[in-house]
Amino acid sequence: MSQSCDGRRNGLLQWRYTVMPVCTGDSIGTHGAHCQELGPSVTNVVARAIRSRVPWSWVGVAISILIIVIASATLFRLLRDVEVDKVLAVLRTKRMPEVAIAAGLVVASYAALTFYEFFALRMIGRSNVPYRVAAFAYFTSYAIGHNLGAIVIVAAVIRLRIYAEWGIGVLDVTKIAFITGLTFWLGNAFMLGAGLLYEPDALWAINELPAWINRLVGLAALAVITAYLVWLWPRSRSIGSGKWRIVLPNMRLTVLQIAIGVADLCLATLGMQALLPAQPVIEFSALVVIFVAAVLLGFLSHAPGSLGVIEATMLVGLPQFAKEELIASLLMFRVLYFVIPLCLAATLFGAREIWMAMKTATQRN
Repeated sequence: MSQSCDGRRNGLLQWRYTVMPVCTGDSIGTHGAHCQELGPSVTNVVARAIRSRVPWSWVGVAISILIIVIASATLFRLLRDVEVDKVLAVLRTKRMPEVAIAAGLVVASYAALTFYEFFALRMIGRSNVPYRVAAFAYFTSYAIGHNLGAIVIVAAVIRLRIYAEWGIGVLDVTKIAFITGLTFWLGNAFMLGAGLLYEPDALWAINELPAWINRLVGLAALAVITAYLVWLWPRSRSIGSGKWRIVLPNMRLTVLQIAIGVADLCLATLGMQALLPAQPVIEFSALVVIFVAAVLLGFLSHAPGSLGVIEATMLVGLPQFAKEELIASLLMFRVLYFVIPLCLAATLFGAREIWMAMKTATQRN
């Protein structure tokens, strides 16, 4: 009984000194007293309540599943009347110079992608890592991770393996992933915003919204980027705290960041355009809008290699082309942009791992 009373009394005292404010000063009620509440603030309580009631991770999963389901249903509807023999015939008639040009543009696009990594390494103060290592890390992590549909996890593992000898650990890899992701979103937002501002009708076949709404969407995207640049202008900005603090690129470097993303998207779009039928003619500005929309939807779906999502978006967005001809172009682009880089990246990374294992075994002996 005594232990029970002591337990209740200690519990009350603990509650009192946890929730009630503790005052310091000469005496309670003096003007010099300073009170500090040790218990959880209202903001923290509300934040925890929101996190406990809203399963944000499941929201992302639901969005991914929804995009994949819609894309699958769209593909099924569009491909029902497609004649496979005609698609194969179109593939056989593809001229090698066109394919070679498209392949060169895809290579150039991947070269631009490597500067995502090189830029991020410089931003976190890892200027000792040479470009060749950064390029190898990003190419292998992106090509393998994106095609497996688990780019966050796979890319992190590959980066950790490659950067281990340079003293780069989980913390720096996380910062690299954040900055490369920021480059991706800034580049895509700028291209989509500028494209919709100039060609608002280009997206009508996909979202069926009037031109003035699409133009407003484009204007909003550019306004957000402009506001972000203005926010960066006065002084250095950062997010996070402690060892997780990430210094954001200043305004000048952010413009460079956007330029890197734009270069990548323009080169990839040109590669797609090189594979399209000569007729009917489509303006590059219109194709950029449709291509960027397809890329973003594919990214949000988390489907392996955006498989099916990009194809469905392009088929819906480009109804002026014959289906068989457009499907042949999309298949060729998938081989050039996804299949070949995946095979090459897996071979290179596997060869590196074998070489590192042999090197370690030799040193032990």
